[in-house]
Amino acid sequence: MTDLQVSAQAATSRTAEDLLAQMTLEEKLAQIVGFWEKEDGEAVAPLQGEFETPRGYDEVTKNGLGHLTRVYGTRPVDADDQARRLWAQQRRLVTGTRLGIPAIVHEECLTGLSAWKAATFPTPLAWGASFDAELVEEMAALIGASMRDLGIHQGLSPVLDVIRDPRWGRVDECIAEDPYLVGTVGTSYVRGLQSTGVHATLKHFIGYSASQSGRNFGPVHAGPREIADVLLPPFEMAVLDGEVRSVMSSYNEIDGVPVAADPEIITGILRDRWGFDGTVVADYFGVAFLQLLHHVAGDLGEAAGLALKAGVDIELPTGDAYLDPLADAVRSGKVDEALVDRAVLRVLRQKAELGLLDATFDDEPPSGVDLDSPEHRRVAARLAEESLVLLSNDGTLPLAQPRRVAVVGPNADRPEALFGCYSFLNHVLAQHPQAAVGLEIPTVREALAAELAGAEVVAVRGCAVDDEDRTGFDEAVAAASSADVAVLVMGDHAGLFGRGTVGEGCDRDDLDLPGVQRELVEAVVATGTPVVLVLLTGRPYVVDWALECCAAVVQAFFPGEEGGRAIAGVLSGRVNPSGRLPVSLPRSSGAQPYSYLHPALGGDGDVTNLSTVPVRPFGFGLSYTSFTHSDLTVDAEAATGGTITARVRVTNTGDRAGADVVQLYAHDVVGSVTRPVAQLVGYRRVELDAGESVEVELVVPTTRVAFTDRSGRRVVEPGELELWVGASCADKETSARTTLTGGVHEVTTADARWTTTTVR
Repeated sequence: MTDLQVSAQAATSRTAEDLLAQMTLEEKLAQIVGFWEKEDGEAVAPLQGEFETPRGYDEVTKNGLGHLTRVYGTRPVDADDQARRLWAQQRRLVTGTRLGIPAIVHEECLTGLSAWKAATFPTPLAWGASFDAELVEEMAALIGASMRDLGIHQGLSPVLDVIRDPRWGRVDECIAEDPYLVGTVGTSYVRGLQSTGVHATLKHFIGYSASQSGRNFGPVHAGPREIADVLLPPFEMAVLDGEVRSVMSSYNEIDGVPVAADPEIITGILRDRWGFDGTVVADYFGVAFLQLLHHVAGDLGEAAGLALKAGVDIELPTGDAYLDPLADAVRSGKVDEALVDRAVLRVLRQKAELGLLDATFDDEPPSGVDLDSPEHRRVAARLAEESLVLLSNDGTLPLAQPRRVAVVGPNADRPEALFGCYSFLNHVLAQHPQAAVGLEIPTVREALAAELAGAEVVAVRGCAVDDEDRTGFDEAVAAASSADVAVLVMGDHAGLFGRGTVGEGCDRDDLDLPGVQRELVEAVVATGTPVVLVLLTGRPYVVDWALECCAAVVQAFFPGEEGGRAIAGVLSGRVNPSGRLPVSLPRSSGAQPYSYLHPALGGDGDVTNLSTVPVRPFGFGLSYTSFTHSDLTVDAEAATGGTITARVRVTNTGDRAGADVVQLYAHDVVGSVTRPVAQLVGYRRVELDAGESVEVELVVPTTRVAFTDRSGRRVVEPGELELWVGASCADKETSARTTLTGGVHEVTTADARWTTTTVR
């Protein structure tokens, strides 16, 4: 670690307040914008290139600079070479500007540092499937260490949007449909990243995933109760429990008001209610969008004023609105310069935390940083293995030493199929086809051939991910007909803005497998050869038909660089699957949006002729062993402002070791407003040998069942709670009841508590 990467408590000879007092207006504005060195064709953000007049680094930085945008993550560059350029740029800021303040360097890091040859981990939906917050924290610490070593200060992750509609393209960036699972896993990511001295950035505050019809940038019609009880809690946990240092405002509007222009959200909730004292950054071009897309500002200067007043401190990725347009608005009296000062002070305080106010960059830049070390690989492999969900199995899995295996499908031998939209491979390298991948990425076909060393593995593509070409069907059918088992690897291709079947700007009208993939599966099934369907996707699809006709179905949510080996391990039996669905497996496209957190009338009943029950519920996942949950006991009574202690016995009743995810759910029997029929309030992964039994204790703050009452207060009401543990939210294998006593407890920020669990 170089001398500039010091702890947040390090002493500095210059204070943010002193520097602000010395600044001209132009120097202030320079501190609240980014600079992005990009070229034609490098479109990695929405409507990129629509705004700023291209300007060189020297021109943009003559008065200083707030952020350097995606120095390593815009194109494939050698890390050593780019570090030398970065150090030169930072020295230019230190020695060539009046106040000599270096820039914050930020990068994307959703599935690992978004840089050429850097480790690529499973996508966040796989984190949720693992139900392993501790492992996610370990992964984030590795990502942060790589970033810190390269002189990067801030990561634009994690995404804490709660999944509301699987048709939305950015589902693969999200963790789950349950706010508690999102909050615990996301906060663990924050803790891991920030433990290395790199600041995390929560995305996207707030409501982005609840867009109309699952459309990117779509307006949000969520009511205040849904916002308070479902969408806000993960962010609140990451702010209060994770002490996150940065938050990104979202693109969307809520009830007609764009979030980036809403002081009630960005200042009122985030700062005044939760006490957040870090920086708020705009999602890329989000300030300019107030004029261009939302039409709530007449020009960029007015847009800048609205965003600053709301509490957006930093315009990313460039200074389209916060430079010349804002300067004109301040000088004309349309925008109060005090708003600029407020934002600048926050940025300078962040730079002080990062040790940048006294940094000189006169040391040597880093070289030889191993961005994909054996430790990266170990964690990537373990997380991939834990995230795989076995949806069905007639006993065909694990494979029993087949002599000939047909591996069929568009994702069987394609490295990109293992990665999400914000992986460097799909996000950046897709626009640089001449560049080498730079990573070892065994495909499913390659990994399975290595795993089943004694078998003949025949690979046939069969069809593409998303076109109508069926000319490969005959070859696929022939290969399957002569095989002992056919492994069909289907699913998505992650991309940007219509260049994929899932990803940012890649929304869906339906939830059928893209293209002619279903037809190919059905054609192979018709051969009579047992079919194992592997789904490499970034969202759940409607696959009830496959669960009925295939011998087994494995769901993999973009499992990363070690995903091929993890899938091969599950198929061979080397890995015992332990992933659980972090999102319901939908019955139909027409049943969307759907959440397991629905009230009674949001499910099936006699009042409608259509079923909404998912094909597989939230929390579902099979294993090669079996588990029972018994003897659930809970406190007979608990104060509305207290805790509930639950104990349950978990037993591995099968013949091999495995991991179970203990899931504790609650239901408020009678509430002053309608309450969900099930709500996750605690969970724990438990590794058990065959025949082993343990008692798991979960201590649940009653605030976990808090909700927004009719007056708009978040409260815990007295009354009866039903609690249960089972194999999913829909499985009440063992249950108990408790009574919350005392008066109505109004929830405050002091009530925020991290989960505590004990296994004995």
